[in-house]
Amino acid sequence: MDPIRNPYAPGAGQRPPELAGRDGELDAFDVVLQRVAKGRPERSLVLTGLRGVGKTVLLGALRSAAVRQGWGTGKLEARPDTSLRRQLSAALHLAVRELGVAGSPGREADRDHVLGVLKGFAQRDAGTGSKLRDRWQPGIDVPAVVGRADSGDIEIDLVELLTDVAGLAGDSGRGVAVFLDEMQDVGPDDVSALCAACHELSQERLPLIVVGAGLPHLPAVLSASKSYSERLFRYARIDRLDRASADRALRSPARGEDADWDDEALEAMYRTTAGYPYFVQAYGKVAWDVAPRSPIGVDDVRVAAPEAERELAVGFFGSRYERATPGEREYLRAMADVEHDLAPGAAGPQPAEGYGVPTSAVAEHLSRKPQSLSPARDALLKKGLVFSAERGRIAFTVPHFGRYLRAHG
Repeated sequence: MDPIRNPYAPGAGQRPPELAGRDGELDAFDVVLQRVAKGRPERSLVLTGLRGVGKTVLLGALRSAAVRQGWGTGKLEARPDTSLRRQLSAALHLAVRELGVAGSPGREADRDHVLGVLKGFAQRDAGTGSKLRDRWQPGIDVPAVVGRADSGDIEIDLVELLTDVAGLAGDSGRGVAVFLDEMQDVGPDDVSALCAACHELSQERLPLIVVGAGLPHLPAVLSASKSYSERLFRYARIDRLDRASADRALRSPARGEDADWDDEALEAMYRTTAGYPYFVQAYGKVAWDVAPRSPIGVDDVRVAAPEAERELAVGFFGSRYERATPGEREYLRAMADVEHDLAPGAAGPQPAEGYGVPTSAVAEHLSRKPQSLSPARDALLKKGLVFSAERGRIAFTVPHFGRYLRAHG
């Protein structure tokens, strides 16, 4: 069929034409926005899941919902070994601007004071307590406020800054939402500060919430920072789509282009993609291109599958595998073999679901002592190729990665 009219959109963080299977999360967030704006107690939100399940897309949809409610919003993506201070400053600067107080002299003075506090926070080096005026400017045209959110202690500073930003929003009857992607990569000190700030905001019922997204071990990261974090956030696991939602993700965009899928093809697609949103889009795009006419049939899916798998092998799987050293690749392949050996008839959640395999089993498979494999495992953790949601277990961050490794080993 016409590739120009192809409605499917595989891509990192790229919103699909039909955001299927996420209505529950969107509806619940609308309630949170309205409750917070009215001064009702609510927790910040944390989305967790493997890569490719649509966390970043959902984060963007939640941000759009906040914007529609007139909230100030800012978005940032955490990076390993990078202080949160500068990125958060830029996100909050945007949120304050979105609140829009032009034309009200009293409100403009309040806004400029908050921007001055934000500037002082942004220019403070968390590591040394020194100013960074000569090396970096946050693009704020008011003077930095001295003595507020600029102590150099990130926890003290963040509590003061978010309190002031939330106060500005509350005066206008609205709120501020900060959207933080890859939250598991936030450094320990910054995580602790963020939890402390959210705790303070919740206690004071101030209209500012944090919406984070990260890998399945993110709750453990937060819990290790502050013991009360499990009560501080509402956790939502973002998983693969059920059959009805996967069918909707394929069928609704096709019908928008006066095309369709037959039932047998939809069944084959679900069997192939297991309902993972990224795979649904990737296979759907190729199936559309190879199908000579509507409806797309099961034979079209069979023809499309090898091409889709080749594209995934290069872009989705291969690009990650290439980042690993030979020793790390050996560890990854051993994980894949153990995952396969444990999957048939294994009790409890399967490794493919993101729960992982025992590190002791990986060591046994390689005939090595577990301690000798620690450097490879730690390097893979830092590179974001694996994660550990519980002690003694390790899992791939990408669905079907083990299958890819076994096929290309």
